[in-house]
Amino acid sequence: MPATARPTQAHSHASGATAGAKPKLYNPRHPERTLLYQTIAEHFETWFELASAGQFDGQGDHHSPRPYVRQAFRKYLECGIFAHGFARAWCDDCGHDYFVAYSCKGRGVCPSCNTRRMVETAAHLCDHVFPRLPVRQWVLSVPKRLRYFMQRDGAVLNMVLRIFLRVISQSLQTHSPGAANVDKAAKHIGAVAFIHRFGSSLNAHVHFHVCAVDGVFEEVPGIVFHPASGIDQTAVAQVQTDLRRRILRAFVGRGLIEKADAKEMLAYQHSGFSVDAGVCIEADDRAALERLLRYCARPPFAMERLRKEGAALVYRCAKQRSEPTSDKRGAKVDELHLTALELIDRIAALVPPPRTHRHRYFGVLAPNSPLRSAVTAMADAQPDATGDDAHRPAPLGNAISPTPEPVPTKRPAHYLWAVLIARIYEVFPLLCPLCGGQMRLIAFVTEGRQIRRILDHIGVDSEPPHIAPARGPPLWDDCGDAQMDDGAQTEPDWATDWDGAAQPVPDFEVDQRINW
Repeated sequence: MPATARPTQAHSHASGATAGAKPKLYNPRHPERTLLYQTIAEHFETWFELASAGQFDGQGDHHSPRPYVRQAFRKYLECGIFAHGFARAWCDDCGHDYFVAYSCKGRGVCPSCNTRRMVETAAHLCDHVFPRLPVRQWVLSVPKRLRYFMQRDGAVLNMVLRIFLRVISQSLQTHSPGAANVDKAAKHIGAVAFIHRFGSSLNAHVHFHVCAVDGVFEEVPGIVFHPASGIDQTAVAQVQTDLRRRILRAFVGRGLIEKADAKEMLAYQHSGFSVDAGVCIEADDRAALERLLRYCARPPFAMERLRKEGAALVYRCAKQRSEPTSDKRGAKVDELHLTALELIDRIAALVPPPRTHRHRYFGVLAPNSPLRSAVTAMADAQPDATGDDAHRPAPLGNAISPTPEPVPTKRPAHYLWAVLIARIYEVFPLLCPLCGGQMRLIAFVTEGRQIRRILDHIGVDSEPPHIAPARGPPLWDDCGDAQMDDGAQTEPDWATDWDGAAQPVPDFEVDQRINW
């Protein structure tokens, strides 16, 4: 449900670069017009009946899909629909108003709510968590044989993530020359780990994206940051080698794989382990850091990659600006051709369970770390309007007080609806399109009779979109709904006219006794 918000200076109508410039207008979305919504509304109930009967895999140990999966789809079918309720925005200057439909706030299905969650997570981490220091992204992918255990057992997934973070910490400590003589117990890293359970082709693929401050923090009477240097391909290859050895040893210790199989996997030239650390963001490039965090917090499904070709749905797996490639036969290898039921089944398999964290904090950024307040205070440090650097973070190698001065205003953990819209589309939704004045939400309409009366009065459809019930095989529906033209000839009734039906004459005699 949207909440009231005041425009910031960057989006206020009174502080534009040019006086009298017309602000950008906010256009409400219409999810019922999208291909994804129409596909789910038409085929979800059919898929649910088939999945409950065991026609699709990937829903756990039982045939019936999990209750949270069904709830996520049904909440999405109500998201952004005015017939299910809305808020009223009003301009005090000119009396103009418009309605804003409610959102489902679901995870995994709704593209709008997934985007809101992605932007909110990235904005919070960039504005209030990560200090103004270099940040490097570490990505780990493991062989498919090990992903199976990580997908089904949370303890195994946590084990692999802990090993990954310990190896990252050791690599940063080794490549931080300023901390060479510091006690190991006094050196800490700061990282946020994102757990991805999906791949780019709507497949189950458990891997990790870790955004770590590129260096180590030394715990003294204050905090001293020692930047890392020399993390090249050789250092990343060493991290990959250490991870492969330690992860396989941990799987053998838990009895998940045999010792001989682990030894054989260590000898593979292409083992399936992959570590990448090529993306590093400079300390002052906060816009690039926010883009990186949005990428790490992205949802499994992108609606702009979905299109329809004839009766098939085509999902483009490559990145948005990349050109599709083709194999030797001319078929595009980075596109999925799916039926409606197959698309719903793939999305349903990627819906995350409730109360499952998608990202976790480690090191000095962990919630229980006594150094968190001092480190996160560096994220809010800004130069003042006169250009004085008094508000910038302390230089590298200088101590920072572990108890910073209290911030006069409370830092929000959640961003308001209008602020997120302005951050995504660079248009503030609570600016009046007629006079440019500030609008405010004055009412929340949730009662069914009032919703219908208001929508009928303004000429908007007061009935929600039709959700098709579960259907049988398409052949049965076609036979039951077939309409014959007046001049068309009907097929013979085989039950009564079998003898009168013309039978084809075989070309040769067949001795059925020999064939039998």
